[in-house]
Amino acid sequence: MSVQKPSIPQGTRDFGPVQVARRNYIFGIIRRVFEKFGFAPLETPTMENLSVLTGKYGDEGDQLLFKILNSGDFLNGKKGPVTAEDLAAGSKATLPKVAEKGLRYDLTVPFARYVVMNRGQLTLPFKRYQIQPVWRADRPQRGRYREFVQCDADVVGTNSLLCEAEIVLMIDEVLTSLGLTDFSIKINHRGVLSGIYQALGGVGRESDLFVAIDKLDKIGQDGVTKELLERGFPQAAIDKVFAYLQVGGSFAEKLETLRSMFGADGTLQDAAAGPAKGLQDLAEVQQYLQDFGFEHFERLDFDVTLARGLSYYTGCIFEVKVNNVQMGSISGGGRYDNLTGSFGLPGLSGVGFSFGVDRIYDVLETLELFPADAVSAPLCLLANFDAEGRPALLPLLRGLREAGLSAELYPEVSKLRKQFEYADKRGIRYMLLAGSEERAQGVVKLRDMRAGSEQTVPAAEVVATLQGLA
Repeated sequence: MSVQKPSIPQGTRDFGPVQVARRNYIFGIIRRVFEKFGFAPLETPTMENLSVLTGKYGDEGDQLLFKILNSGDFLNGKKGPVTAEDLAAGSKATLPKVAEKGLRYDLTVPFARYVVMNRGQLTLPFKRYQIQPVWRADRPQRGRYREFVQCDADVVGTNSLLCEAEIVLMIDEVLTSLGLTDFSIKINHRGVLSGIYQALGGVGRESDLFVAIDKLDKIGQDGVTKELLERGFPQAAIDKVFAYLQVGGSFAEKLETLRSMFGADGTLQDAAAGPAKGLQDLAEVQQYLQDFGFEHFERLDFDVTLARGLSYYTGCIFEVKVNNVQMGSISGGGRYDNLTGSFGLPGLSGVGFSFGVDRIYDVLETLELFPADAVSAPLCLLANFDAEGRPALLPLLRGLREAGLSAELYPEVSKLRKQFEYADKRGIRYMLLAGSEERAQGVVKLRDMRAGSEQTVPAAEVVATLQGLA
């Protein structure tokens, strides 16, 4: 019988104790900031009905949904739901009969579904945060996984742009708390993008334009030009698009330049409400931040090229990039005015964003920003010299734990060198040594594994001594 080599699916990972401790360090900072800003925790199921998920992420997003096969033998001739005609018609005819559920693609659509199902019990505005894994049938690569955790914060039931300003504040506080300094919080507005489309005179499809623009940082201007040409946009219209996208200057200067460009464009004389509203919203977000006393405007980038491919965004959109690491965005989100409409609750506005913890982890690891104490380890290890010492060591171990100190006894009588190596590899700070001589004298040797120093402490004072060192 051959032995099968174990493996895991591409785009997924195991996390050992060090990785889990570091991830919990990130989660802890994010959770504290979310709760500081008044967000309450929420969890939703791993799988959702495909009717909930499909049609919310655009054509490209829908193709990345992991589908879950129904139970049963659905190809079993007359008893199965799938007919020969279905198979001949292709996957679109077959899929609804073999898969009714899918793994969630993000946390926003399940949140919208939750809001609609519980609208009678919710107090609006409703602010929630959610830290759970999501799944995407994407091609795995560095910084992009098929299974990863998102940390979302959303507000529904208000149109106030204070929410957008607070998203900027939360992003800045979380990343600063993690030790990051060189990052950009990119912001744009779907109204600005709609204005650019209107300036083209209605050529091509608006969604095609947004999808192509969203790829600008990945495939460059030549790649976007090629894609727009393939989607039916004439070269003159593409040149006009890039005239808008290449507007430079500070946040305020870009606002003023775009106001002038949209106002001067004859095609927008009767259709300026979209871009005008977008620029007005962005100016209001900026004013909120100024009134709050936000000190890092150099990190806030009005990026006209930011499109965010998901189709449900209708207002301000966000994306965050770390500038000194080759990595995709580590956070993103935006305003959605009618996401709950497809679930029977129209007109409920919301705004939210998400942190990609896996990418943040890779960034912190690359920049060596994880603090040493992010990895948890017992404070001390009691050396196991001989069986005769157990009656004295176990009460000491119990006393340490009752005092709230993490401690363990090496489980076997073994050479001291082996126990030192164990403590060193685990990152244990102190070792307690109580051989026959120490026990006879009623003392314990306390060894600092980092400093290499050693002191003798009365057995009755060990707990108090370690409490002072912890």
